[in-house]
Amino acid sequence: LADHPVMAYTIAAALQSGIFTDVLISTDSEKYAEVATHYGADAPFLRPADLAGDVSPDIEWVADTLGRLRDSGRDYECFSILRPTSPFRLPETIRRAWEEFMAQEGVDSLRAVEKCQQHPGKMWVVRGSRMLPLLPMGPAEQPWHSSQYPSLPEVYVQNASLEIARTRVIFENRTIAGNVLMPFLTQDFEGFDVNSEYDWQLAELMIRNGEAKLPDVTQSPYS
Repeated sequence: LADHPVMAYTIAAALQSGIFTDVLISTDSEKYAEVATHYGADAPFLRPADLAGDVSPDIEWVADTLGRLRDSGRDYECFSILRPTSPFRLPETIRRAWEEFMAQEGVDSLRAVEKCQQHPGKMWVVRGSRMLPLLPMGPAEQPWHSSQYPSLPEVYVQNASLEIARTRVIFENRTIAGNVLMPFLTQDFEGFDVNSEYDWQLAELMIRNGEAKLPDVTQSPYS
């Protein structure tokens, strides 16, 4: 994306945020580990292949990573997951999230969210030739699926830009989020997630038009 592999922008944002003791990559790929170290991240070990499948739960690889790090003497009070598919997450985005997280008492984790564009009140579950509303709520005379968007309750959807949590939730509760979560409202394109060819083309267009800003990458392009 632009001049660099997409993960370079996440690594740059993390390093430039100035809040992390260490910035590490979790991957089962030697190539991706090499790319990450080129841009300044640490790759102390590869993720086990059985924890790197398309449907591998986050808790498995996060617990494995933090456990192996703790065994080597690297223990952390908190951790953050910064997925490389969010290239427009800036250093100031991460700093803002950290400041909001630290300002709250009794919170296990923070997760990035944004107001949903497709409201779940208008979603359906299809069973053969019949369908039922996903959320059978609202007054019978005016169900949500037949209401205008502005009249529906505000609903937020998580995006992939960042998560912050206290490490104890991993080892005490076997969860990456804990029980008390707080929202982090992303702004503009901070939460834009690149998951498809269409997303990639849109990201390139926004960069060309100056609509979205990438973190500054100081390293030469990886090749």
